[in-house]
This record gives sequence, C-alpha cells and structure tokens, in this order.
Amino acid sequence: MASNEVGESPVVRDGHGISFGEAVRVWVRIASLSFGGPAGQIAVMHRILVDEKRWIGENRFLHALNYCMLLPGPEAQQLAIYIGWLLHKTKGGLVAGTLFVLPGFLSILALSTIYVLFGNVGVVEGLFFGLKAAVLAVVLQAVARIGKRALKNSVMVFIAVAAFLAIFAFHVPFPLIILTAALIGYAGGKAGSPLFQVGGGHGNAGPGLADRDSALGEATPDHARPNLPWSLKISAIFLFLWLAPVAAIVLTMGPDSVFSQIGIFFSKMAMVTFGGAYAVLSYVAQQAVQNYGWLQPGEMLDGLGMAETTPGPLIMVVQFVGFMGAFRDPGTLSPLMAATLASILTTWVTFMPCFLWIFLGAPFIEGLRNNRALTGAMSAITAAVVGVIMNLAVWFALHVIFSEVIRWQAYGITLDIPVLSSINLPSFLLTLAAVIAIFRFKAGMIQTLVAASVAGIAWHMGTGLT
Repeated sequence: MASNEVGESPVVRDGHGISFGEAVRVWVRIASLSFGGPAGQIAVMHRILVDEKRWIGENRFLHALNYCMLLPGPEAQQLAIYIGWLLHKTKGGLVAGTLFVLPGFLSILALSTIYVLFGNVGVVEGLFFGLKAAVLAVVLQAVARIGKRALKNSVMVFIAVAAFLAIFAFHVPFPLIILTAALIGYAGGKAGSPLFQVGGGHGNAGPGLADRDSALGEATPDHARPNLPWSLKISAIFLFLWLAPVAAIVLTMGPDSVFSQIGIFFSKMAMVTFGGAYAVLSYVAQQAVQNYGWLQPGEMLDGLGMAETTPGPLIMVVQFVGFMGAFRDPGTLSPLMAATLASILTTWVTFMPCFLWIFLGAPFIEGLRNNRALTGAMSAITAAVVGVIMNLAVWFALHVIFSEVIRWQAYGITLDIPVLSSINLPSFLLTLAAVIAIFRFKAGMIQTLVAASVAGIAWHMGTGLT
C-alpha cells in the first residue's frame, strides 16, 4: 500500500492507507453533524466510519464503544478519541476528540453570552420558554429509548427501579448508585448469568462490515499493543494537564473562589459521569442550584436546551453552568470575562480526563473482547442509568410545569411535591404537544425543539406572559 508519490502521507506505512489530512476532514464532518445526544452521534460515526468510509469493522467499532460505555464521561467523544487513536496514534486521538467538542463549545459560549445580555428580551424569553417544554419531552424520549434497549428482563427492571427510588426518594449519591450497579452486574456476568448479558452501546448490532474487510483490518496496530511505560508516561502528562490548572487556581485564588469551586466540582464530575449526560445532570442540577447557587432551576433547563440544539456531547451543558456561576460572582473581573474564563475551565476539566482514560486503557482493551464480567457490569450500569434519567425527567417536570414545589420529609425519605394550583398551563400544553410530536408522530429532536421554540416565542409575544 505504500506510495512513492511526493507529499504522500507517511500514514500509509501503517497499512491502512488513510492519510491524516483525510482523517481530519472526516472528523470535522462528524463534529459538525454530532447532534441528537450520544445515540445520534454514535450513529453518525457508525454511518461514516463503518458503512461509508469502511475504515473500521463492525465488531471493532462495537468493542471500542463497549469500553467507552464503561468509562466516566461522554462515550461518543471517547469513541472518537479511541478510533482516531487506532488510526493515527496519539495525534489522531487528540484531533478527533478535540474537534468533537470544539463546535459545541463555541456555540454554547455564544448562546450563553446572548442569554445573559438579552435574556430579558421578549423573543429570547419566549425562545427558552419553548425550549424548556421540548427538553422535557426529549428527556422522556431518552428514558424510553435507553429503557427499551437495557431493560430486557426482570433483573434489569429491578435495578432501574431501585436506582430511581434511591436517588429520587432517598437522595443516595449518584456515584454510589453506579458503583453498586456495576458490582452487581460484574458478579452476575462473572457467574455466567444470561440475565446480565443483554448487550451494550448505542446503535447497530447487526453483522455489518467484517473487520477483515475494513481499512484497519483485523490485526492490532503496533502502537495499539499494551506498553506499560508508554501508558504510564502519557497518563502522567494528561493527569498533569487536567489537575495542574485546578491546583494553581486554588493556591492563588483560594478554595472559596468561584473558579476554584468550578474546577474542583467538575473535576469530580469527570470521574463519576457514567452513563452519559442525562444520568448525571440531576446531580449537577441539584448541586449547582441548591448548594452553590450558580443557577435557578429554570436556567438549568435553558442550558440543557442549548446543549440539545448545538453539536457535540450533551454534557456540554456544564459549560453553561460554569458560565452562569462566574457571571454572577466575577470577583475583580468583568462578568463576561469571568464567565468566558469559567467556560474554558469547565470544558477543560470535563473533557481532558477523556483523553486520559482512552490513552491509558485502550492498549489493554483488545484482550478483553467478549469478557462476560465487564459486559455484565456495563448492562447493570445502563439499567441503573434508566432510573437516574427518570429522576431527571421528574425533576424537570416539577420545575417546568409547576411554579411552586414543597419539600416533604419523613422516615428518611425526602420528596418534592408540586403545588397543584401553581400549574403553568401554557407550559403543560406545550410539553404535551412536544411529547405527542416525538412519541406519536416520531418527530425528530431538532424539529421538535425548533417548533417548540417558535411556539414559545409566539406565546410570549402574544401575551407577554411565561
């Protein structure tokens, strides 16, 4: 496959003949099309990389995805890093992972700026009023979609219900829920129980393109073989890049600075965001709204609406959280400057660990194909995530449809109860319409969000009320 043409990429020495320049163009294309949450993003990657370009086979694609599903953080971006690394070593993973995030970062930064500068303008208020209702419908769709794939038997249903009750009624920490589910699934998978072998990942499960027929082939590239010294070296580099800025901020600005709080909080989130953005958002919302006071409940929904309508991982909503937190507590900086810097910091500590997890673990993952224990852990985590996402849907519904919520506590149980007389009828009707559009008429997510936004603007401009 080697070529003697002047200027031919040296990548052809690896045997697959895919130039780095061509790969960069493809990753830009994937990044620009990465709407629709992880399921949609992974489907785009599968269509382009497996079906269209035939760069990687079906089994290898799903094997990489299953590994990414076990990691904290956005699995779609981690899958991009993994495949980019397989094709073009470390630089391939860096480019693929960075490009996957960059369009969303720039989009949300622009939208956040518009939000704080013009959020009290009628059109903008109406836009986000409509988005809140549509986002609730989208979250319900996520519960249904993941539940259909994950809850294949009574054990998985039990794990999902237990996870929902644990976080909704007893406020059990999210990491503990995921850890418990993983241990249960690991034990069940190791014991060989078929109840824990229900499959994993988003997207296609058919035979697809055989690995041997792909550009990458069946063999493991030399750079993808386990190399402990290299893994330790690259891990130390990315661990330093991740945590050194946070340590510097804490030392120079003090632990009570909003930048220190953002750096520490979202660094912790980067280690526990199993199951995708929906699963952890309820915890992020709870901490950002109730503990730190960075946001109001309705603003969290506004941020999620931004993330839903821009390319990139859905967890990019945390960028909006950091932006708002620093905007309201800028210290000696101007509010916009502080918010912009907080956006960069939040994005940095959220996504830098993804490179660490992939570069550290990917060389060792090839020997774990068809590992029953890991598959069992992943299946149980996915089932628990369904329950956690349902908690998020309930939390959103309470704050979208009702203006007042009271807290009831007894016997170790804490519940948020809506005040029925405070129902926001326009919001309820718009949410109902969005739910019908998605579930009955199979409307696309972007179509639903746009339609709801237009309806929200029309309602606000017509009545002046939201």
